[in-house]
Amino acid sequence: MGGPVERAGIDRGAVARLAEETLDWRFKSVPGGLFGLTVREAVARRPGLFRDGFVGPVVALDNEAVEHNLETMASWCAERGLALAPHGKTSMAPSLFARQIDHGAWGLTAAAVGQARVYRAFGVSRVLFANALVDPGGLAWLVGELADPGFEFVSWVDSVRAVELMTEGLRDAPRAVDVLVEVGIAGGRTGVRDQSTARAVAAAIERSPVLRLAGVGGYEGPAGSDGGDESLAAVDAFLRRVRETVVMLRGRFETERVIVTAGGSAFFDRVADALTAPWPAGLTVLPVLRSGAYITHDDGFYRDISPLGAHPRLTEAPPLRSALRAWAQVTSRPEPGLALLAVGKRDVPYDLDLPEPQVLRNAAGTHALNGARVTALNDQHAFLALEDDSTVEVGDWVGLGLSHPCTVFDKWQLVPLTGTDGETVVDLVRTFF
Repeated sequence: MGGPVERAGIDRGAVARLAEETLDWRFKSVPGGLFGLTVREAVARRPGLFRDGFVGPVVALDNEAVEHNLETMASWCAERGLALAPHGKTSMAPSLFARQIDHGAWGLTAAAVGQARVYRAFGVSRVLFANALVDPGGLAWLVGELADPGFEFVSWVDSVRAVELMTEGLRDAPRAVDVLVEVGIAGGRTGVRDQSTARAVAAAIERSPVLRLAGVGGYEGPAGSDGGDESLAAVDAFLRRVRETVVMLRGRFETERVIVTAGGSAFFDRVADALTAPWPAGLTVLPVLRSGAYITHDDGFYRDISPLGAHPRLTEAPPLRSALRAWAQVTSRPEPGLALLAVGKRDVPYDLDLPEPQVLRNAAGTHALNGARVTALNDQHAFLALEDDSTVEVGDWVGLGLSHPCTVFDKWQLVPLTGTDGETVVDLVRTFF
């Protein structure tokens, strides 16, 4: 493998200036009592989600869980010689980007130009673009960004046509752009499907005056749907194809260090094994993992499938912790066995799993909520099925575990970060979608 991993840079001043933003009606859960204050002033008051009247529904982050997850993944990657370029699209929160970089992130991964532009607005110095950048406007933006000598950009390509479009769009670039041949899965998403196409794409990159062949990338997620043996075997087979493509292109790479990257948040243990296994002599490889959902984990899909989840495939590191919780109030008990919560598709994710009722908060305190489940979501309502003898009443609050963090953050411009009591707000996390 390659030499030491250098962490990305970020503009700390730009991140700090987020605390000077004034709170008002734009932020849907912020209590009116904080309007007119800056984020810094509001946080200094240490407001409480309930005692200071945050407007429901509200999604909050557990600061201790976030820090635990950051430390766990950073240590695990470092022990294996893996660089980590987490997918920033999970949170699109510069303050969380900064914490990931503080924990050693080599860069941030983006899938769209809009995401990359946010990264650059906050001075992120290394962006891995896990897509083919062929949009003329996006390429024009990149040409301007390349004037910064401290900025590194790496893109994927999976066709000769994509190489041609990039070459045309970057003709005025001040320096060459590093690109990776993307390997894909039949029936899956993007990426070359066979080795002959990979060779043709590599040859096109070599001919381009503004591109450099810098490695191979891919995403193993479409190969496996769960943590069962069949899924893991399919993931391993895909990762073998990634390795075979790297070896096939040996001698053609135009950079001293070859970037080889894969890895979401479901199979990063298999990715680590594949990318850190010995490489043939003459190949200096930088293995890059792109997991992003680890920062908050969840109470559904990733809890069930992550190698550091509820059923861990890894035992040498502590399990990740869910850092996300939505609070919603009971607004109706229209019939036995049913309550309606004032939370819906506009507020919480529903693309993988429905929210999971976990705790009930009422006049008696906060305690476990058993025998309840969310059966459906409308735009602004959740249907909560209850046991017939349930004491849940109108006005009570239900704490919900959430599944799939990538579709939580995009619904919230400002997310409270809570301390050890789960209520006191220690920061307000700004997102940009």
